Amino acid sequence: MIDIIGLHHVSLCVTDLAKAKEFYGEVLGFAELQRPDFDFSGAWYSLGDQQLHLIVYRESNTLRKENNINSRDGHFAIRVRDYHQTLSSLKYKGVQVVEKPKSKSGFAQIFCMDPDHNLIEFNVEQKDVDE
Repeated sequence: MIDIIGLHHVSLCVTDLAKAKEFYGEVLGFAELQRPDFDFSGAWYSLGDQQLHLIVYRESNTLRKENNINSRDGHFAIRVRDYHQTLSSLKYKGVQVVEKPKSKSGFAQIFCMDPDHNLIEFNVEQKDVDE
């Protein structure tokens, strides 16, 4: 049996580090972390107790070709405190979103994608939106 403590990080492949850092650092406001001096480009970000690792790897088979937001495609989810505040912030910054405030999952969800079409879900408990 595996004794899981928690999720440490999610790694995503990107093709243009400058565009990715602008999106994650400036648009989404993620705090960048110090990254070891690897022999490849990338960036690390803090997500509460977890991390997001970006890796520049243009040959990746994990890069999405689709330029549309489909919540059934692979994605990672970030729990936020306020659905409406998150939605307003994303829209204000010109980020295309798909809203699912009454998802069957039990979470109110907002989906968006980064410049390389990696999908991101922001969510809160459904009850926190209905109140």
